[in-house]
Amino acid sequence: MEFFEAGFFQDMTLCLSRSIAAVMLWAAITPAAGAATLAAKVEQWGLLGSWAVDCAVRPDRDKGALLTYEVRKDGRVMYRRNFGEVSDENEVVSATVNAEGLLNVMVYFPSLHQAREFGLLLAKDGSLRAIYNRSERGEYTIRDGKYVATGAPTPVQQRCD
Repeated sequence: MEFFEAGFFQDMTLCLSRSIAAVMLWAAITPAAGAATLAAKVEQWGLLGSWAVDCAVRPDRDKGALLTYEVRKDGRVMYRRNFGEVSDENEVVSATVNAEGLLNVMVYFPSLHQAREFGLLLAKDGSLRAIYNRSERGEYTIRDGKYVATGAPTPVQQRCD
């Protein structure tokens, strides 16, 4: 009698096929579950919608952009920036809330080939303010609620919708 019979290989192939199918199903479901959790987190915190320093002013790079956070039908959270003449759309890849209520958001910018992390604070009056903004390398453009280059405080943004 041979050690390996034809039935043995059929059983192994079937088992392997089922294992591969299970792994593929898990891989397909896991990102969707993570996206749903992320979407729920940013919605619960109050981030979804459009924000600007002045909602009555047309978006402009110098006068202020219209920033929009939305959940797509596929569950992904997107961050759109409208500067008037130029706009882009980037994916929010993570969000956490710290003990002080600061929302720490990580956004991937394909055009910059980098992710940026920023901290947002929602005031009791419903306004939003950037507390920090840094690159993956830890280079800050905003730190402690002030622009690093000028020392000026970041402006308060209002919900536009």
